[in-house]
Amino acid sequence: MYNNNRDTPKVRRLIKAALQQFESGGGGPRFADPIEIESVDARYNVTPPEGGLVLRVQAKVMDGYEPTDNQWRRMVQTAQSRDNLWITADEQRAIAAGTIPDAVQRRIVRYHLVDNTRGEPPMWRSDEIRELKMNIRDGEVVGQVRLRTAKGDRGFTATIRGEIETRAGRVTRWDFVASGDFWGEGAYTGGAPQGKFPLAIAFTIADGTDLADKIPPQGSRGWIDGYWRAE
Repeated sequence: MYNNNRDTPKVRRLIKAALQQFESGGGGPRFADPIEIESVDARYNVTPPEGGLVLRVQAKVMDGYEPTDNQWRRMVQTAQSRDNLWITADEQRAIAAGTIPDAVQRRIVRYHLVDNTRGEPPMWRSDEIRELKMNIRDGEVVGQVRLRTAKGDRGFTATIRGEIETRAGRVTRWDFVASGDFWGEGAYTGGAPQGKFPLAIAFTIADGTDLADKIPPQGSRGWIDGYWRAE
């Protein structure tokens, strides 16, 4: 059975039909032999860094869409995305001491300051970082970012503001928001508002209560080493 759509009633009908088929024995064997794992691909079998941090990242387009009565367009227009930012143990210690390492700054900018509210976004290239300043001052996180492609067809100019708390060399709270004007779209993020539009991206420490907290960052898929370096 297969049904690729976003219509809730259709998905429910599919689930019910599949369950009925399974219970009636019409779906083939009810049991299968266990799968023996001989080897795993380390690129796709990654876990959150030991002793590090996981931050939940959520983006939302705040305005700019044309009004619509179409429920699917409205669903996309009001969507709030979800991703995870990973930080290593050594990086956490540096942050707790009052310094945001360059690799962390680039990682945040390249892989998390993206508009992923409508699909899988293009990540930023290193040479598309036009300005990057991020500092900790008396428990506050402040920063300024300018991103722009060579053609100028996509970009993001944002300020970063937030608060950070530490205890015994660990970061116990780190809430910050990058907000500003975004423009453009990617091959899989069509339907963006015309021109520049306000985009806000929030970061907060994950408490581990959500299974999604263990999902690798989207920008790390298939090349975790590149994600760490963000060169």
